[in-house]
Amino acid sequence: MALSKMLRACFFIVPLLACSLFSLLWIIPVSAQARKELRVGVAGVPATLEPTTALDGATPLIAHQVFDTLVAFREGSTDIEPALATRWAVSKDGLTWTFWLREGVKFADGAPLTAAEVAASFGRGLKADPAAPPAAWAALLRGAPGVLKEVRAADARTVHIVLSQPYAPLLTVLAHPALAIVRTASQLEGSVRLVGTGPYRVVDASPGRMALEAVAGHWAGPPHTERIVFLEVGTDDHAEAEMDARALDIWFPANAPRRADRALSLPGLRVGYLAFQTEKEPFTRKPLRQAVAAALDPAALAVALDHAAVPLQSFLPPGVWARREGGPVLGGTRTQVRALLAQGAWPQGATPTMLAPSEVSGVNVPKLARAIGTMLGAADIPVRVELQPADAVRTAHQAGAHEIALAEAAVIGGDPHMLLYPLSTSEGARPGTLARNYSFYRNPRLDDVLIRASQLSSRVERARLYQRAQALLAEDMPWIPIYVRLVWGVTRPEVRNLRLHPTGLHRLTAVTLEPGS
Repeated sequence: MALSKMLRACFFIVPLLACSLFSLLWIIPVSAQARKELRVGVAGVPATLEPTTALDGATPLIAHQVFDTLVAFREGSTDIEPALATRWAVSKDGLTWTFWLREGVKFADGAPLTAAEVAASFGRGLKADPAAPPAAWAALLRGAPGVLKEVRAADARTVHIVLSQPYAPLLTVLAHPALAIVRTASQLEGSVRLVGTGPYRVVDASPGRMALEAVAGHWAGPPHTERIVFLEVGTDDHAEAEMDARALDIWFPANAPRRADRALSLPGLRVGYLAFQTEKEPFTRKPLRQAVAAALDPAALAVALDHAAVPLQSFLPPGVWARREGGPVLGGTRTQVRALLAQGAWPQGATPTMLAPSEVSGVNVPKLARAIGTMLGAADIPVRVELQPADAVRTAHQAGAHEIALAEAAVIGGDPHMLLYPLSTSEGARPGTLARNYSFYRNPRLDDVLIRASQLSSRVERARLYQRAQALLAEDMPWIPIYVRLVWGVTRPEVRNLRLHPTGLHRLTAVTLEPGS
């Protein structure tokens, strides 16, 4: 009798357990399936993915997931490491770079990666309309085709990139998605689609939305998320609403987000600086330029910058290779400031004008300019702040019609050359629309160092020269680094392993979503 009751109880319990297990099995796959899709908010989702068109923003970020490059940026740095090319060499004259391709790499459509495909990919840019060159190519290669003369296949696995002149930054800028390897594949009705060797491929695109799907067998290993959907999110209000509704997992805002909760940041590549017009009194005198730098308090600058940027104590941002880690550029004691002012003999009654743009997205330039003016005034360096529209300010700076310029520049493509050379050499000090050296500072020793650094292929030697260049700048102070903008990401609690990159080109292959977090 007892055994009979036990058997009946078992028959009753087993169906319940089966039902419960069935319910769990029903619930878990749905949840897991939902978690296999990563939803990413950005501003400016492109209608089609053409990697050559932009230096920053949503297009190169998305392209970074779809198209691989010959070399890649290291994590957290603009130094490079092998990618589609496992090794490389350069000729003695610096004109021919040779890259040896990785074995077994395939495009998303199954076609093998060959040197001929690499040459054809670069050929797209070389054949571009000179009147409308790819914007990113022009910035990275000194024009389009710029320094690039020819790209040819030596054999199935060897590529030669031939330059019209030595250009050492080539190795760094080749890591940018604008110079990614792209295969042109035909579609129906004569249309063309671009295929990459990256960990994802584009599977759907509509206004404000682009969906990517993981590609099996990627050479670097499978990505942790099977699907990424990039969604158009332009404002804090929109992003916050979408994240609260669990419709968004990650948001990459263009500027500092309003919500600090679960916000990540690190210094990027865009630098704000003060340039002295060294052809005009009183800033022809080096001690007076040094006095200004000593009078600027980094803590007070940080308050004025709020969360948009952080004070910069070197001539290159932290994530840029060859940055000089020496003594701080900004800040000093009142005694040091007085001594420098006395040494430079500040002219009695002189009140130079600091010209700055009245409105800049992300950074409150008027607040920063007033803070700088207050700090300098307190150190007996009277300055008049003048704010004008950005176009008028740029025109005045390029003409040299200023005494102090508050301006911004970027380490384009992550190479030190792209910031130090235009801002500091005699070539950029010619008045006109091509002027970038707003200090109008000319130093043959610095010119020689920076020109040699742009031509030598040795990374070690280039780093040594850039260290020397930064030491010369720290001594003469033709321009003073003030801040570096921050790169931001905001996540939901479920997001794991998001690693920001100074370039803003974050690789999302390691990101996972943990249910129930």
